[in-house]
Amino acid sequence: MRQRFGVNAPRLSIRTHIAWYWRALGAVIVLSLSLVLAAWIYDSGRRFAGFHSEESTRQIEGLQAQLAELGAEAVRLRVMAGAGESAVQIERTAQQQLSQQVQLLELENARLKQDLAFFEGMLSPSGAREEGVVSINRLQVEAAGAPGKYRYRLLVVNNLPRQAKPFSGTLQLLLKVRVDDQDVMIEHPRLGDPGSQSISLEVRNFQRVEGEFSVSAAAVLKDVEVRILQDGVVRARQSVNP
Repeated sequence: MRQRFGVNAPRLSIRTHIAWYWRALGAVIVLSLSLVLAAWIYDSGRRFAGFHSEESTRQIEGLQAQLAELGAEAVRLRVMAGAGESAVQIERTAQQQLSQQVQLLELENARLKQDLAFFEGMLSPSGAREEGVVSINRLQVEAAGAPGKYRYRLLVVNNLPRQAKPFSGTLQLLLKVRVDDQDVMIEHPRLGDPGSQSISLEVRNFQRVEGEFSVSAAAVLKDVEVRILQDGVVRARQSVNP
C-alpha cells in the first residue's frame, strides 16, 4: 500500500480525453492537405518541366493553326506557279505562231512583188508575150512538210489578143518518181479516172494556179512536168526538178 500510494508510488500522466470522431476528422484534414500539397508539387513540376496540360494544349492548337496557314499558302503558291507556267507556255506558243505567220507573210509578200513585176512587164506596151495560145510561167514545186507531200504553184498566161475569148482548158501534172530503183510515171489527176477531179482553167489574161499532190513516202520525186491541155491537145508544158 505504501508503494502504491506513498511517496515512492509510480507517477501517473493525466491526458485530456479526445473523442474518437475528432481524431478521425483531424486525420482526414491532414490527409486532404497532404493530397493537395502533393497535387500542387506535381503540377508545379509539370509546369517547370514544360508538361502542363493546358499549356501543351494551347501550344498544339497554335501549331495546328500555323500548319493550316502554311498549307493554304503552299496551295496558293502552287496555283500561282501553275498559272504562271501556263501563261508563259501560252505566250511562247503565241510567239511561235506569230513568228510563223510573219515568215509566211514575208514569203507571200515577196512572191506578190515578183508576180506584180511580171504582170507589169506583160501589160506594158513593150511587153512581149510568148508564142502559143497559152504559156506557163513561174512554176515552183516544194515539199509541203509531211513525207511524200508537195505543193505546186504557177502562172498561166493567155497569149492571145486581149479582145479574144478566154482560154478554156485543163491542167495536168506528170510526176516522175523512183521506187525500188525503178522510175515510175504518175499522172495527177489521172485522165479518165472518175475518182480524180480535173483542174479546170479559164484564163482571160493570166491565172495563178496552186495545189498539192502526194506520192508514196518511200518514193523519191525526180521530176514534175506541168501540162495545159485543150480538147485533149497539149497547148503548153514545162518541167521542174523539186
